[in-house]
Amino acid sequence: MKTNRLFYSLMVASGIALVASCSSDDSSSLPPIGGYNSADEVAATSLKAYWPLNGNGKESISNTSPNNTVATTFVEGVKGQAANFNTGFMAYPAITALNTTSGSASISCWAKVSNTKLVAGGPSNISPIFSLTRTGEVFGNLNLLGETHGLVTSDSIQMKGVFRIKNDDGSEFGGDAVNMLKQESWMDATHTWAANKIGGQWAHIVYIFDGPTGTNKLYVNGVKISNSAWEVRNGGNAKMLNHFLPTRPVIGALETVANGTNTDAWNAALKGQVDELRVYDKALTPAEIGALYELELAGR
Repeated sequence: MKTNRLFYSLMVASGIALVASCSSDDSSSLPPIGGYNSADEVAATSLKAYWPLNGNGKESISNTSPNNTVATTFVEGVKGQAANFNTGFMAYPAITALNTTSGSASISCWAKVSNTKLVAGGPSNISPIFSLTRTGEVFGNLNLLGETHGLVTSDSIQMKGVFRIKNDDGSEFGGDAVNMLKQESWMDATHTWAANKIGGQWAHIVYIFDGPTGTNKLYVNGVKISNSAWEVRNGGNAKMLNHFLPTRPVIGALETVANGTNTDAWNAALKGQVDELRVYDKALTPAEIGALYELELAGR
């Protein structure tokens, strides 16, 4: 009897050890995606600001909290929690790391927005996701938003990245990257379009400004969606990103909405959700964009 009890005890102990060993192996044996184990590893040395949005609005690198929060709560997101805006926004004081630039930049985030124009010709407003503002100006140095121009169906969201940057002489140089939702009759073979049916669902969105090539581009769910004919904005010559200062980040609105001076009917705060917002001091490569999308989609 004593021998049987000893055998049983050894078997139980071995089973516990085996379960512990398997659990440990499971947590550490996930294969890399694009050569990375987590999204935090992608272009890590170029990451200048990161908002996880896990229950608060704190920017995690500088430990900066918003100084003005309007109609914002937190809900389940793609990775942990996400910020939910009911025609709301979070505005921040200046973050030192975002004042300087290498000449290029990328904004990466997840967003869930719905079309704001349900019928062609109907009223609409924008769905602003992020702006690196200019004092008193509607559009900041860098801006990422959704809109409904060129409506195809109620689940189509046209994405737009807008830049308004500083020339050496202090004047403004502006342009944008636009997602055309459909082929128009005037388009030749240099144009591209994507219906972008992401209304009401989470989508990974990236806007890049590449100074050395004078280009800006948009990606959704790892795929380039910006109109190729409009990506080059300086005749193919370098146009290095140079901010107007002071600049401050706003999630969910453009500057004039955030400061209370807006008079434009199309310009409104965001009705939608944002998660995992990152700003990089480089133009992310297609491989890096794809890795970010797959890693964050997997909760990594």
